[in-house]
Amino acid sequence: MSFDNSPLKLEIVLGSVRSGRFGEIPFNWIVEQARLNSEFEVGAIDLAAFDIPDDFSRNADVEALSARLEAADAVIVISPEYNHSFSAPIKAFIDAMPKSAWQAKPVGFVAYGGFAAGLRAVEQLRLVFAELHAVTMRDVVSFYLMNQNFDDNGDPINADAVNGAARVLFNQLGWWAQALKDAKAMRPYGQPVLV
Repeated sequence: MSFDNSPLKLEIVLGSVRSGRFGEIPFNWIVEQARLNSEFEVGAIDLAAFDIPDDFSRNADVEALSARLEAADAVIVISPEYNHSFSAPIKAFIDAMPKSAWQAKPVGFVAYGGFAAGLRAVEQLRLVFAELHAVTMRDVVSFYLMNQNFDDNGDPINADAVNGAARVLFNQLGWWAQALKDAKAMRPYGQPVLV
């Protein structure tokens, strides 16, 4: 049996659309780190650049993003923490995509916030993705007191630690993405075994 060794398609999603948001800084950083990894072909999705209705209606942006997510082998969601949870635009985006876009797909997280570093948002996102049959990564790249973790150029102050955390996340995503891609090539997800 031969396996597909082409680069894995990774989509990185920025889940904040607020004016003056901090999220662009970790978004740009993780996209740059991912592009240094030859295992991935990296796409970047800034939700602020798309019109995603919250009433489940379809438009050109939803169709374009659905196609990108369907083609992706793995996804990273960058989430702020708002009121101990994730943002409404993240939920609207997740819900707007077809369920098949998430099924048997690894999802990693980069989180940011105050003292909890966005981790409460991630824990709730895990429940959402479990319902969609996605596989969430155990390790999270997180930033507490976000403004204290990056310099004025958008570079991490403790680069060795956070770049190392990113490599751990990429290793997990790569392993799961390849394993699930190969498994789906042998048998589409959800297809029953004939006995």
